[in-house]
Amino acid sequence: MLTAEDFLPDPGRSTVAVAPPEAGDGHWAGAPSAVAADGYVYLAYRLRRPIGQGRGHAVVVARSRDGERFETLLTIGRDEMDTESLERPALVRTPEGRWRLYLSCATHGTKHWRVELLEADQPEAFDARRRRVVLPGDPKTGVKDPVIVRRDGVWHLWASCHPLAVAEEADQMVSDYATSADGLEWTWHGTALSGRPGEWDARGTRISAVGFAGEAIVAFYDGRASAAENYEERTGVAVGTDPAALVPVGAGPAAASPYGGLRYLDIVEVPGGHRLYYEYTRADGGHELRTELRA
Repeated sequence: MLTAEDFLPDPGRSTVAVAPPEAGDGHWAGAPSAVAADGYVYLAYRLRRPIGQGRGHAVVVARSRDGERFETLLTIGRDEMDTESLERPALVRTPEGRWRLYLSCATHGTKHWRVELLEADQPEAFDARRRRVVLPGDPKTGVKDPVIVRRDGVWHLWASCHPLAVAEEADQMVSDYATSADGLEWTWHGTALSGRPGEWDARGTRISAVGFAGEAIVAFYDGRASAAENYEERTGVAVGTDPAALVPVGAGPAAASPYGGLRYLDIVEVPGGHRLYYEYTRADGGHELRTELRA
């Protein structure tokens, strides 16, 4: 049986799948979401510029035969989504063969986030003019970075939720859990994962990937100890048997970059094994999207 250790990132074994368009601090390519279908790996990821230069300015949808070299199919800009910034997307193929792209959108002039949905017959056909809000959040909570798993006819979702009552505290995050019959209307079931006071993940926990093995659940998450580590989260592991109640394991991060963060891990099954995708901090302060093949 595969364990969490089998899927922990090892940057020494990785290949750069997408580099940021420019070098230097604040220029990022990352926050990946991958789907394997029809002989391709389809990948949605976010492009970001420094604060004051556009932040999360675009989400790219791309595909690859080998899982490493990607061709761009579509780029969706922040203006098309009427958002101040875009963060991690979630790319999903429905049982009927349709494609969905869940987009994390910052509401202008606030700390609030919402999630909007695009749906199309093919990944290159997503149209921002045909969007709908599926996770609106509320005046007290911003919602973003959904992770979606469909299992036994049920749609499972974990989203990063941020408190908005005090603007200076809005970087805090927990991962809340929801279910749905159709992936459109969601029922919330409370907080599945939160940080541990005094530990490396005290300031926030954001689930990035979830796997089921019978009754056992293994989740990978991004954690940080303080507001100063915002944008440079490292990867941890949580386990449980209830998707609404996961428990962190280990006294420290399970994977990190020597230069800062290693975050937004996603795992997709491909012929011959699994592919890992994650956002990795480089020596120059930029972030690149890396991949590893695990046989």
